[in-house]
Amino acid sequence: MSFSNTDTGSKPADPYKAKNIDHASIKEKVEGLSDFISSCKFGMMTTRDSEGMLVSRCMALAAKENGGIDLIFHTNTESGKTDDLQFDQHINISFLNASGEWASVSGTAKVVTDRSVVSKYYSSALKAWLGDLGDGKHDGGPEDPRIGIIKVASNTATYAIVRKNVAKRALEVAQGVVTGQAATVNKLREISKEEIDTWRSSSKMVQ
Repeated sequence: MSFSNTDTGSKPADPYKAKNIDHASIKEKVEGLSDFISSCKFGMMTTRDSEGMLVSRCMALAAKENGGIDLIFHTNTESGKTDDLQFDQHINISFLNASGEWASVSGTAKVVTDRSVVSKYYSSALKAWLGDLGDGKHDGGPEDPRIGIIKVASNTATYAIVRKNVAKRALEVAQGVVTGQAATVNKLREISKEEIDTWRSSSKMVQ
């Protein structure tokens, strides 16, 4: 069931999407998303808590897997987000840069505490966030049991990257205000679950 507040007949109700949607190949879409996420580095991770409330926090990307489609983050296992993920594994990660380019990735997440996995992605910078409690165990090192990994398996993604420079985008918007025509300023790309599953499978075959 979808929401609608009017009927536009044969004309697109969302002309911006109609003019900016970019029907690229799976390879172009996934690699474009992966490159954009890497350039942003930081994203907002949204989870749902035990009371059903949405909670977002800034997270630094630690790594990517399966050809760049699945995301890796560090976590303090004793933080609220791990409680949220125990309640509901569904997650959204959003990214935004100063040019207005953005990405939204929806998927499921799991907390991994296996020390071999933690060691693989460990960074000494984590010590600045966890501190050394002085008990010889909780020292912010790779064996600190508070350090875990959040693995996000992407299900769908949507992102927009600019297709024109600032001046040309401003001109497009100005013309749109005058003419009533939606501006063509972005490459709007949608990646379906089927496309992600196909990419993930092909990526695993060549690893």
